[in-house]
Amino acid sequence: MGIKTLIAATFSVVALFFCVTNVDAARMDMVDVSNYNGDMTIDNFKDMKDNYGVKAAVTKISEGTSFKDAYAANDIKTAQAAGLYINGYHYARYNNVQQAIEEADFAAQTAQADGLPAGSVLVADVESSEQSKVSKAQNDADNTAFMNEVAKYGYRSDIYTMGSWVGTVETVDKGWIAEYPADATNLNHYPNAHGWQWTCRYKFNGSYGNFDVSQLYDNFFTSYQAPASYVVNNANTSTDSQATNDAINNTTNISAINVNNQNGPYVPLMALQNDGSMKKVTNRALSKNTPWATDQTKEVNGVTYHRVATNEWVDAQYVI
Repeated sequence: MGIKTLIAATFSVVALFFCVTNVDAARMDMVDVSNYNGDMTIDNFKDMKDNYGVKAAVTKISEGTSFKDAYAANDIKTAQAAGLYINGYHYARYNNVQQAIEEADFAAQTAQADGLPAGSVLVADVESSEQSKVSKAQNDADNTAFMNEVAKYGYRSDIYTMGSWVGTVETVDKGWIAEYPADATNLNHYPNAHGWQWTCRYKFNGSYGNFDVSQLYDNFFTSYQAPASYVVNNANTSTDSQATNDAINNTTNISAINVNNQNGPYVPLMALQNDGSMKKVTNRALSKNTPWATDQTKEVNGVTYHRVATNEWVDAQYVI
């Protein structure tokens, strides 16, 4: 995930993140994508799902307070249309609570604009030189502030980092941990985490570039759920404890639905108009028998619609 940025930043981290590729290796439950992989198509993701067992994708959303991944919106739509759960990640540059909150606002607002569904995961990718310069307690407070701020937007969160940082540079309760052995065959590293990323150089037939691949241990990345609040792991910090310990809980009713259309090749989408009417979206639709997150319903002219993106709605007749 963050290896491409770190190469330019620090050689020591690169040494820890040496990547390998194994065909017969750990499970390929989740794949990372970013601008390095170009425009991912529905067929690219379907190939990963059907031929490699991939269940979820996570796309880079943002970095710091200014970089937006221009490919994220496409990745989100095509991954969902292929029947994958979709999540996002933000490459963190913060090293104090205020910066963490600002980056969380930027990441979540960007994710919403890109169409990342409510209830998915917006991960803090915490592995940069900025975090290596401050104390473990400070990083714990910053990470907690980021995750709580993200929850305000309806997203769940957790920490992605390298195994050598866990418990030393930062506290990670569950997390998504990266460690790249020379051969990952039949290994189950970090079984208490949500997932273990075991390579960053996997190549899928028909897809461009190298991919980070992870083995998952629970349904954290393969479900859409309401976000919870987080409590700072170490209270002995010089930061604003109120900002880090706020129990922020999104009360939006987020649930998962499956959609299907028995009378057509796809499930149509509708867009809510300024006059309160619904108009069919003509340039995209949903694949049949695919899961989607929904956070609200609306009735228009006696028809109930479920919202699956910022202004994209599905007629209840297509909800299984």
